[in-house]
Amino acid sequence: MKDRRLSALRSYQSRLQDSGSKLECITKVNKKILKSNKVSDVASYKSELKDFRDIHTDVDVKIPSLNSNTVQGSELSIELGEYKATLIQSSISSLTDEVSILSMRKLLGKAKVIATIPSRIKPLGAVICIGANEAWTQGKVNLIRRIDMHGSLKEKITTECKQYPNDIEITRQGELIYSDAKSRTVNIFRQGRLETLITLPLGWHPLGLCCTRSGDILVSMYTPDGSHFKIVRYQGQTAIQEIDKYDWGQNVFKGGVGGVFVKENNNGDICACDRDASTVIVIDKTGRVRFRYDGTPARRNKPFQPRRIATDSLRQIIIADFSNDCLHILDQNGQFLRCIDNCELQSPVGLSVDSVGRLWVGSFNSGEMKVIQYIE
Repeated sequence: MKDRRLSALRSYQSRLQDSGSKLECITKVNKKILKSNKVSDVASYKSELKDFRDIHTDVDVKIPSLNSNTVQGSELSIELGEYKATLIQSSISSLTDEVSILSMRKLLGKAKVIATIPSRIKPLGAVICIGANEAWTQGKVNLIRRIDMHGSLKEKITTECKQYPNDIEITRQGELIYSDAKSRTVNIFRQGRLETLITLPLGWHPLGLCCTRSGDILVSMYTPDGSHFKIVRYQGQTAIQEIDKYDWGQNVFKGGVGGVFVKENNNGDICACDRDASTVIVIDKTGRVRFRYDGTPARRNKPFQPRRIATDSLRQIIIADFSNDCLHILDQNGQFLRCIDNCELQSPVGLSVDSVGRLWVGSFNSGEMKVIQYIE
């Protein structure tokens, strides 16, 4: 569209320049006639003003009109000239609510434990909240359990893993998915049945999972010898992005036995917990590393051992520090804010934020979960 408009405008500009040159010549001639004493020159003069008044002042360029339907909750169609697009319309109120939350909520001066819940899984791995009062739990057993705030078992799923699920997550539709490193699959519990959702290429095994706000699935994966880790973004069963190396070829993640676990922040950043490097790496949507956090600003007594990671409505990054029995809280730009170290946490691993903004923290050894209020 731009090229066509420019072509028409340049043609019009050329015509104007030609007319301008002719006008300059005519003006010079007219000035000579005015200064002349020859009656014949004046008598024979013929005005050309009419010819120039007839020059078209409007350019043959039509500005395309923008047409759209704006029915809230439906697909939004937009037409710009001959170009058409269909978009999914977001709720303006939800954006307003998010801005309101970001502007009004802040960290409590002192975090407090709301509840202590037995998970019945030892050792405990992942904790994924469902709403405000329940969470799925996973560990080194072949079961995934759903437990409420009072410790009551609401549901249990026996997986088809040869060993045990490596991580669990909830899709935007509320369906449970889990990774199975042995079978190289990501599986989904749908309508009471287990189905294979993604099968990884040969030579790669899945570990950490994250369902993004757009509906994509982030899968951290590793090679059998543990020498190489990467994060792959899937749309359905199609890999559309790989986070693997820096521009100069160096690996982003350190190899080893600890692995990489991943969460998406509300600003679209990918927050990765690289256990082998004892580092949290934050990556933007394009796959560029924004910053790394190694625990130094928290000034803890023991070496930083990040195990799991979560994000909240304030776009803060919460990190479970296994060796120091505490949680580190960073802002979205990597600025250290504080540690939660007054809740008698023990070897925290599982980490999730519920729908009302409370942290559910799982203890690796005891299998207990603590629900912590840390935001006003």
